[in-house]
Amino acid sequence: MATITTPSAPSRITLQDFYDLEPLYTSEERLIRDSVREFVRGELLPYVGDWWQQGEFPTSLPRKFGELGVLGMTLPERFGGAGASHLAYGLASREFEYADSGMRSFVSVQSSLVMWPIYTYGSEALKARWLPPLAAGEAVGCFGLTEPDAGSDPGSMRTRVRKVGNRYVINGVKRWITNGSSADVAIVWAREEGSGRILGFTVDTSSEGFSAIDIKTKASMRASVTSELYLDDVEVSEQDRLEVVGLRGPLSCLTQARFGIAFGALGAGFACFDEAVRYVEDRPVFGVPLASKQLVQDRLASMLAGLTKGSLLAFHLSRLKGEGKDTPARVSLAKRDNTRTALGAARAARDLLGGNGITTEYVSIRHMLNLETVSTYEGTDTVHTLVLGREITGHNAF
Repeated sequence: MATITTPSAPSRITLQDFYDLEPLYTSEERLIRDSVREFVRGELLPYVGDWWQQGEFPTSLPRKFGELGVLGMTLPERFGGAGASHLAYGLASREFEYADSGMRSFVSVQSSLVMWPIYTYGSEALKARWLPPLAAGEAVGCFGLTEPDAGSDPGSMRTRVRKVGNRYVINGVKRWITNGSSADVAIVWAREEGSGRILGFTVDTSSEGFSAIDIKTKASMRASVTSELYLDDVEVSEQDRLEVVGLRGPLSCLTQARFGIAFGALGAGFACFDEAVRYVEDRPVFGVPLASKQLVQDRLASMLAGLTKGSLLAFHLSRLKGEGKDTPARVSLAKRDNTRTALGAARAARDLLGGNGITTEYVSIRHMLNLETVSTYEGTDTVHTLVLGREITGHNAF
């Protein structure tokens, strides 16, 4: 991540950390952050623009992420994790999204939506089977909750599961599934026939009746695999069932993922901010740098203020999470507001770049388009607003 400093400040305040959070990180958290930053600079930033343009997520990346130790990094070492803090994971998410939301999205899905539910709700046999290869990037996972007609209302899912002897049979369609066609294992949520209960399963994607088709028409998150899953009489065993019942299961997974987004979105926002600062300093207008204009400085000040406040919010949320106080509403606020802030910064940067802002030779338009998806998935901006409204008033407005 590029470091931009205020030219006239004697203390050389780093704009990436304007309120000096760095001393509050542990040495391990800084080491993890720096390792990911070095990886992002060397392995992602030079190439990710082309991957986005081509609609490609390189198949070599999962193993590289595994070697870096960022997949399921907060889980215990005996399952392939690093036992790292939640803040370390958040800082890593921010570095990955500085490159591209698709990079952070892969790490987030693998870690929070696949490994976390297996670790939290899976049997010891399931943990032993899936967690080590997922942590190493030797296996890829996906999370099957959203459906063509059930996005913000997961309780309306149409995917069904029925018990047949000592087996379960699943039928349904899932849509907007990150990693869907490249996954070796899918976490699939379905409504049980008869009881109406929501149940979760690990599904080996090599199972008969399972198929995935990629969605190719995206103008966003192009450096990420997004698919539809089709389950036609897919059989799983009792051992494949997760030990949780109801929407609490999938929603708890989403809370984990939203935490990472609260950090990650800031990375995209800072990437756009950095680009805008460099551009307006180098761009002449009426014989002086564009950076010398009042309205330009107003835009930059607003971007810095928003991203700095978002950084403070995410940092404290990580501490609350470490204490078990990361309530769904608190996470909703952070996901909603930090994504809003980052998207606003991306739009402002794109505008400051003028005509150049619409070309993918610059990063701002790519981040802006990606963030439109980030604002939508893992709970839309509107849904998180209503979550907060319910928290304030006690009335459910869904």
